[in-house]
Amino acid sequence: MEPDDGENARRVAAHYDELDPFYRRVWGEQIHHGLWLTGKESPEEAAVGTAALVGARLRLEPGMRVCDVGCGYGKMAESLAETFGVEVLGVTISPRQAEASGRDPRVEIRLGDWLSCEWDEGSFDGALAVESIEHMEDPAAAIARMARVVKPGGRVVLGCWLRAGDARPWEVRHLLNPIREDGHLSGVGTAEDYVCWVRQAGCELELIEDFSREVERTWPQCLWRSGWAMVREPDLRRYLLERHQQSRRWGFTVLRIWAAYVLGALRYQVFTARKPMGSDLVR
Repeated sequence: MEPDDGENARRVAAHYDELDPFYRRVWGEQIHHGLWLTGKESPEEAAVGTAALVGARLRLEPGMRVCDVGCGYGKMAESLAETFGVEVLGVTISPRQAEASGRDPRVEIRLGDWLSCEWDEGSFDGALAVESIEHMEDPAAAIARMARVVKPGGRVVLGCWLRAGDARPWEVRHLLNPIREDGHLSGVGTAEDYVCWVRQAGCELELIEDFSREVERTWPQCLWRSGWAMVREPDLRRYLLERHQQSRRWGFTVLRIWAAYVLGALRYQVFTARKPMGSDLVR
């Protein structure tokens, strides 16, 4: 599949820009899944746990330079910089997300479409994409670009929403397809798809981990926070219920996501891959 003329990227940018008040005031600027390893973590601790896992899988060391593909507001990039002492260059498609970043001097956020960005081969010691490849029209090309910009021996880590290979037809029709449409998740695939894309990029898969149960709590937490915010903040309630059709639909989508995780139709896996030493990847 070839990248489109940019229409998909514009839809994704519009999605995040329109829902910016919801994300920042309800979810916070860490808009990735939280990781509840013990079940006792606060939402903030769970979010930090996701960043810590990614940093550990990248085998980060102080002074390394890392690329965060689809970095959102840059909170994971900031967490990696603070915890591991690395420099992070993040890329986001959303102008509002890019404008909100910039608090840590070790983190640089650029506005752009990853499928159109150009960096020299081997520019980074590692690259991560947490819940962003799914938004891209051509996931294989996105992963191949990540592999190209990483130095030989460096790692690529992907945190991915996955469609369960054994999802039942009614789950696909009533849960997964609406989630895909409303979330602009054109690149959602199965675990087998991601294995294929990583190998096509010339990388060696080191580890595949399933954290579906550990991240599931993200969504009831999101629903609870949304309901409480709408009670406390009339202006946010008006924004979500009266002005924007996309905002209204997103509330139902959150319910579908939670249900899809509970039923096992939606999975969350982390892929760790290594670029071989001496590799000469196809551009």
